[in-house]
Amino acid sequence: MTSHDYMRIESEASGDFARVMASEMSPMSALQEKTSTAQRQLDVGKVKDGLAQLVLTLVKLLHELLERQAIRRIEGGSLSAAQIEELGQTLMKQTEVIEKLRVEFGLEAEDLNLDLGPLGKLL
Repeated sequence: MTSHDYMRIESEASGDFARVMASEMSPMSALQEKTSTAQRQLDVGKVKDGLAQLVLTLVKLLHELLERQAIRRIEGGSLSAAQIEELGQTLMKQTEVIEKLRVEFGLEAEDLNLDLGPLGKLL
C-alpha cells in the first residue's frame, strides 16, 4: 500500500473519527449514526450508583476474606481469647457499616454479589 491509499483524518472532534471508523467497520454503523448525542451521554447518577456498587462489592469481598482468615487463625489456635473477642467485635462493626452504606445507596444485598459468568457468583 502506498501512503495515498490510507484515509487521512484531520479533525478535532472524536465524533468525526467515530463516524469514519463506523462506516467501514460494521452494519451497525447506520443505527449508531442515528443515535442522538443526548442518548450517548453518560448519566452521572448511574455512573455514581455503579461506582458505589463496585466499591461496596469490593469492600464486602475484602470483609469476607478477613472473616475467613480470622476463622483459620482461631481454629489454628494462634489467637488469645481477648484477640478473638476483639476480632469478632471488629468484624461485626464492619458488617454494620457495610450494611448501612448498602441501604444508604439503595442497593439490595444481591447487588453486591457480582455474577462472574462461568466462574459463578462472587460471594
